[in-house]
Amino acid sequence: MTTIYDVARRAGVSPATVSRVFNGTRVSPEKIEAVRAAAEELNFTPNRAARTLRTQTSEVIALVIPDIENPYFTEMARGVEDVASEAGYSVVLCNSDSQTEKEATYLQIAIAEHMSGVIIAAASKATDLDSILSTGRPVVAVDRATRHELDLVVMANREAGVAATESLIAAGHRRIAYIGGPEDIDTAAERAAGWREALAAAGRDADIDELQRFATFRVDGARAAMEELLALPDPPDAVVAGNNLIGVGAIQVLTEHGLTPPAVGVAVVGSLPFTTLSPTAVTMVQLPARHMGVTAARMLLERIAGDTHPARTVVLRGETRQATARRSA
Repeated sequence: MTTIYDVARRAGVSPATVSRVFNGTRVSPEKIEAVRAAAEELNFTPNRAARTLRTQTSEVIALVIPDIENPYFTEMARGVEDVASEAGYSVVLCNSDSQTEKEATYLQIAIAEHMSGVIIAAASKATDLDSILSTGRPVVAVDRATRHELDLVVMANREAGVAATESLIAAGHRRIAYIGGPEDIDTAAERAAGWREALAAAGRDADIDELQRFATFRVDGARAAMEELLALPDPPDAVVAGNNLIGVGAIQVLTEHGLTPPAVGVAVVGSLPFTTLSPTAVTMVQLPARHMGVTAARMLLERIAGDTHPARTVVLRGETRQATARRSA
């Protein structure tokens, strides 16, 4: 039977280096390539069961997200999986449906299955990580903060809200609404704050409370909010959508009312996952979701390898793609 000593001889490295490669510990890219090539040539597979018994952890990490149907989170998951797989780890994808009860169940499973760590986009501010943190397993938060002192990877949400709103102001829109997800979720509240900031700076915030809607981060919530806004005595001539699926729902309703963008301006924080519109009709502040996953996975692997530095926060910035189509005069 092939052992790590055989792989080490073939790769020209020490057995300890082979072990570090398969355990996800930091090793130079050249040594990683040499070890993996030797392992493939020798048909060597690490004995994960033995490692679990020895270290009381498995080469598995959990990724807990609130909505598996949202392309933003599936793109993020791809980044996590790419990095984890390269380091010899498997990823278990857990969909919490934004329910803290389901989330808690998945965290207990991560403990019971001796998973090495967790990456989590918390369901709400009520998310409780005390149990898994008490085991000493590392946890990295993504997309929104928790009440715990953790490594964190987030978007520059307020900045994205400002950029989306300023794009509509620059296009000549005067009555700009905002539809966001639940107000108690950081991403929704911060993007709304950016919308308010941009309107205030332009002197267009007189009716700001009337034009703000907090719904869900899903298409149905956006549809209901957009219908409410269009029913106002003085409806908006533009809307900032707080995420990708909100953008889809808002555009659906506008189209049904004969107001397909750019007849009414739309700026989306995120990338539209599916639409029949010309890509020039809508402004998008595109968020680097895959990069978020890559960054979070690297941070988690560093913690698994023994990094004990204080908790870090990484803020990623979006890129604005301005609509070029203009509504008819």
